[in-house]
Amino acid sequence: MTKPITSVALMTLFERGDFQLNDPVHRVIPEWRDLRVYESGEGEGMRTRPPARPMTFRHVLSHQAGLTYGGGLAQLAGVDMALHPVDAAYVAAGVTRARDDTLRSFVEKLSRVPLRYDPGDHWMYSYATDVCGYLVEALSGKPFDVYLQETIFDPLGMRDTAFFVAPEKRGRLAAGYRRGANKTLRLIDDPESSTYLDPPAFLSGGGGLTSTTADYLRFCEMLRRGGELDGARIIGRRTLELMTKNHLTGGGDLSTTAVGAFGETAYEGVGFGLGFAMTLDEVAAGAIAAGDYYWGGAASTIFWVDPREDLVAIFMTQLIPSATFNFRGQLKNIIYSAIEA
Repeated sequence: MTKPITSVALMTLFERGDFQLNDPVHRVIPEWRDLRVYESGEGEGMRTRPPARPMTFRHVLSHQAGLTYGGGLAQLAGVDMALHPVDAAYVAAGVTRARDDTLRSFVEKLSRVPLRYDPGDHWMYSYATDVCGYLVEALSGKPFDVYLQETIFDPLGMRDTAFFVAPEKRGRLAAGYRRGANKTLRLIDDPESSTYLDPPAFLSGGGGLTSTTADYLRFCEMLRRGGELDGARIIGRRTLELMTKNHLTGGGDLSTTAVGAFGETAYEGVGFGLGFAMTLDEVAAGAIAAGDYYWGGAASTIFWVDPREDLVAIFMTQLIPSATFNFRGQLKNIIYSAIEA
């Protein structure tokens, strides 16, 4: 659940006046000024064209940038499927979250691959939030992890949240498992040898943080209270309200705008803002709690904030991928049916 933290960090720079939502991203990443959009073909025979509009900060914050995950989500989910030509171009260019990469080398590699679609035309879960991490670094002039520590973690007292697990904390690191179709578990992230035991060069804003339930509760409580907790103002109330509005082009839901089948949410009756999904329509979504906003993580971790009911829910587990069970739907049924007033 790194992505919402990264998005909040970037929007603190919005509050400083460092960018506007409709500013083109190439203002900060000049190499992206001449990005092209996929039309047809593949490999060296691929045909591309100029985008209909520039990619903006709003687009990267809302996963409408035209970026993809390079086929990585299908691999994480254990699905064997042919790569789209754009995803194949990601693989050829070496676009991954390799821990020996840097945010700078990452965006340079992305400059060499085409966009899957015109920015703003669709929603696609992607590396966009990793780009947000680079934008934080470039605009603030500080390493991404330092900015998070100074702006969010220290003020909120999040003592166990970082891009790696310190040596004295290693005994508390949970294992990660993949659940097979036959209901057996396979260890895929051993806490004795996890890559999260060492500091990475690549500080992934899309999925690189380790944390605890207690720490993430501090972050969610700040959100529930409108951007402030225990006297520490992280982000303005009205900025947070803007972030949790539906920013999908045309005001539709994910069922009408999404490309691709993998993410941390259902599509019907669900919108997406600046780092958060939200329930727009209880009937269409088949879920209680219209007006909540939320996201989840690769190990099936989830959280949501419900301003109407004035509650926060956090669920931590270690089952990869995130679609192993519909934990969010089950928890909502249990929690909301217990509210009497």
